[in-house]
Amino acid sequence: MPSATREYPLFIGGEWKSGRTTRTIRNPYDGSAVGMVHQAGPEHLEQAVQAAQEAFETTRRMQPYERMDILARVVQGLSDRKEEIAQVLAREAGKPIRLARGEVERSLFTFGVAREEAGRLGGEVLPLALSAAARSREGLTKRFPLGPILAISPFNFPSNLVVHKWAPALACGNTVVHKPASQTPVTSLLLAEVLHEAGVPPGQVNVVPCPASVVEPLVSDDRLRMVTFTGSAAVGWGIKARAGKKKVCLEMGGNAAAVVDEGVDLARVVPRLVVGSYAYAGQICIKVQRIYVHQDRFEEFSGRFVEEVKHRLGTGDPLDEHTICGPLISESEAERVEAWVEEAVAGGARLLCGGRRRGTLYEPTVLTKVAPEMKVSCQEVFGPVTVLAPFSDFEEALQEVNRSEYGLQAGVFTHRLHHAFQAFDELEVGAVIINDYPTFRIDHMPYGGVKNSGLGREGIRYALEEMTELRLLVLNRDF
Repeated sequence: MPSATREYPLFIGGEWKSGRTTRTIRNPYDGSAVGMVHQAGPEHLEQAVQAAQEAFETTRRMQPYERMDILARVVQGLSDRKEEIAQVLAREAGKPIRLARGEVERSLFTFGVAREEAGRLGGEVLPLALSAAARSREGLTKRFPLGPILAISPFNFPSNLVVHKWAPALACGNTVVHKPASQTPVTSLLLAEVLHEAGVPPGQVNVVPCPASVVEPLVSDDRLRMVTFTGSAAVGWGIKARAGKKKVCLEMGGNAAAVVDEGVDLARVVPRLVVGSYAYAGQICIKVQRIYVHQDRFEEFSGRFVEEVKHRLGTGDPLDEHTICGPLISESEAERVEAWVEEAVAGGARLLCGGRRRGTLYEPTVLTKVAPEMKVSCQEVFGPVTVLAPFSDFEEALQEVNRSEYGLQAGVFTHRLHHAFQAFDELEVGAVIINDYPTFRIDHMPYGGVKNSGLGREGIRYALEEMTELRLLVLNRDF
C-alpha cells in the first residue's frame, strides 16, 4: 500500500500492484517531489476491466443499506485523513492550501450526499389503464446500475471531481476503472486507500494512472458501459465520437461571464468577483473570465476591482495560508496565458494590472477594451485573467454572454426580478446564478453545460440518473 516512501502503486482489484514504470509528480510551485507514481500499461488496464466486471456481479446485488453503510465508512475515513489529503493535494496541484482544505471538505459532503441518495434510488408506480387496451395493468419502474464505468478526471480538482465519479457509482452499484490526471494522480490513490479501508468490495474502484494513449482503447471497449469525462472539449468530443453505444457524460470547461446591473452594491459584488476570477490562478471551469458592467457603474467598478486585485488578493506559495492565487499547473500553461495576454494587448486591449510571468506564476491580470474575437475573451483562458467591458442595455449584456462556444454557468447581479428571469430564459448555459458569481457550486445541484461545455449532468442525484437505466415492470392483475 502507499507509504511514507512516497511511492504509489496502482490500485486494481482491491490490491496495490507495481506498474511498468514510475513517474515523479512534482509541485508546480517549487518543483519539489510529491510522490513516485506507478504507471499502468495495457495489461494493467485489462486487469482493471476484468476486476470491475467481476466486482459488478457483487455490487449490482448489494442492498441499499449495504451501500449506505460503506459510504458512511468512507466519509469517516476521509474525515480522519482530510488534512493529510489536503496537504498532498495542495502540493501536487499547486492549489492554495485553504482551497485544498475546502475541496476535501466538499469531497466529504459529496460522499455524504451519495450515502443519502443510495437510500432514495427508487422508482414509481405508473397507472397504465389510460385506455381500455391497458385495462387492469399497473406499471412499476426501477433503476438498475449500468455496469463497469470508465472515469477520466482532470488535474484541477483531484479530490472532488474524482469523488463526483466514484460516489454515485458506489451509491447505485456500478464499478469504476479510473484514469486520474497525469499531473495529479496521488490524491486519487490516497482516496482509493480510504475506500479500501472502508470495505469497498475489491474491484469496485480501480485506479490506473497512465498516459492518455494507454487508456484510449477502453473508450470503445464494449465491456465498459459508460464513459464519464471531465477535461478539454477537444478530448471530450473525441471520446464521444469513439464511444459507440455506451453512455457518455462530458463536462468540458467554460468561459464564464458575470453581468453587473445598475443599482447593485459594488462593495459586496467586487470582492466576490475577484475571488471568482483568481482563486487557484483561474484554473476552474467556472472561473469568472468576462465581466459586463452597466456603463453608469463601469469606472467605479473597474477602480474597485483593480484595487482589490492589487492589494487584497494573496498570491504566491500555495502552502501559505493567505494565498488565493498560486501557480499554474505547468510553466507551459503559464507561457500560454502570457502569450494570449500579449496578443490581446498588441491588438489594442488595455492592461489595467498584471501581465507578468515568473516561472509558473502569472500575475492576476485585468484587461479592458478587448475585442470579442480575442482569445482571452472568446476561448477558455483557464488562468488568472479577467476581461471587463461596459454595457448600456441589459439585453445587450446577455447577448455578449452568449457570444461564446461554451455554456457552463453565468452570474447576474441585479435587483430587478424581471432581469433575473430574463437572464434565466435567454442565457445559453447550464446554470444561471443570480446575485453571486458564476463560480458558485454546491455539490448536490445539477452541474453541467451546453454547447462546447458538454452534455449530461453531475451532482449525485443527477449523476445517478446518468449511471443507471430505467426498467419497467408491467403487472396484469386480471391474469
